[in-house]
Amino acid sequence: MSSWFKGLAAHPGLVLSLAFLFAAPSALAYVATEKHWIGGGGTADAPPTVTSTSSSQRPTIALATTPSPPPKPTPNPTHASTPTATPVKPAAPPAKAQQPPPPPPPPPPSSNGAHVMVILEENREYNSVIGAADAPYINSLAQQYVLSTNWFGVHHPSLPNYLALISGSTQGINDDGTGYVFNGTNLADQLSNAGISWKAYMEDMPSPCDNTGGTAGYAKKHDPFMYFSDITSNPARCNRVVPFTQFNSDLTSNTAPNFMWVTPNLCNDGHDCGNNVVDGWLQSEMAVIQGSQWYAQGGKVIITYDEGDTGGGLNGTDGGHIVTITVSNANKGHGQNAASGDHYGTLRAIEEAYGLGLLAGAADARNGDLRTTF
Repeated sequence: MSSWFKGLAAHPGLVLSLAFLFAAPSALAYVATEKHWIGGGGTADAPPTVTSTSSSQRPTIALATTPSPPPKPTPNPTHASTPTATPVKPAAPPAKAQQPPPPPPPPPPSSNGAHVMVILEENREYNSVIGAADAPYINSLAQQYVLSTNWFGVHHPSLPNYLALISGSTQGINDDGTGYVFNGTNLADQLSNAGISWKAYMEDMPSPCDNTGGTAGYAKKHDPFMYFSDITSNPARCNRVVPFTQFNSDLTSNTAPNFMWVTPNLCNDGHDCGNNVVDGWLQSEMAVIQGSQWYAQGGKVIITYDEGDTGGGLNGTDGGHIVTITVSNANKGHGQNAASGDHYGTLRAIEEAYGLGLLAGAADARNGDLRTTF
């Protein structure tokens, strides 16, 4: 028997095999190495003790054991389910390149929608109107709105001043002749080419586009539009020079154009009548103007005179010192304008209000800019 055990000791691998054969299923197996027995807990243990009860029995191998870990609970069977597709999150779009900030909007009122009106009176030096007892309404406008105290006509007599106001030039004229025809660019050209609506209202004009020398209270020398061939030869333009009878109806029916020119008749403009007549006429017409949508939507009314009685002027001109008042909701209570200017500076303001180019004398900054009163 001893020789049998010695044989076992010489073959440790065989001992391990026998241990697995005879040990209970719950016993912890040992792993044999050539020199040591290593238990399931990972520590070195003594080799197993071998005992025998009799020579007829198979030898029993007693193993050093450690408690078996509790059996793991058997999970309850679950029904197999159909796999659910996991939605794939779409890839994020590539980041857009950062856009530069938009440019600031252009400053108002340089817009084709501007509302500007010119009312041209006749033959008064500044001091014969401002402070005059027979012109109370005009003086009230001068106090409430903006009176330009250093504004001038450009020449004598009337016609050169009217031409200057719509073309930036006197066209070399020194009289009131009615037979002149000019081909130069004028305000009507600019407005028409820019798609800006306009009309010239002539009191006592017998019919639209009348090109006679004048009838009754209408005088062609006070109607500069009828001196330019690109107006008189173009029916669409010429028919915008109309009798004053259309003025009130255009304003009250909200069909007034953007730019409006007004020439009163020879009495209401002061040519043949006194300050009191001019004053009463202006008061009546200004009530209609200021009660209109045209005026409420930013309307600006320039009340001025063609020439004074003296030879005062700017830059070699000699049209005299004249009254010029700008009336609008925006400038009420703004006080007086002490800057110097003349009819060219008035034309400049109109062109700037509509974003147009500057014609001839209007481009010369020495002639002032009435737009500061708008």
